[in-house]
Amino acid sequence: MAYEQLLSARKKTVGAKQTLKAVERGYAKTVFIAKNADRHVVEPILQMCIEKGIQVNQADSMQTLGRACGIEVGCAAAAVIED
Repeated sequence: MAYEQLLSARKKTVGAKQTLKAVERGYAKTVFIAKNADRHVVEPILQMCIEKGIQVNQADSMQTLGRACGIEVGCAAAAVIED
């Protein structure tokens, strides 16, 4: 898993709403989606990534993705804005 990319990113989004906004605006370079996230939450992000040709990586769980983002709670989606 490319969590290192998320850990080392200078700018990133954490959470579904912020990630969707970043994808819509064309800021997101790579998107991470938790496997156990609710489909209705992450489906709009996945669709937008397909439309815009943005790479999507699967995270093992919301808890793992949250830790990779440096937060103590789970996270459904995150994006790298800058490397």
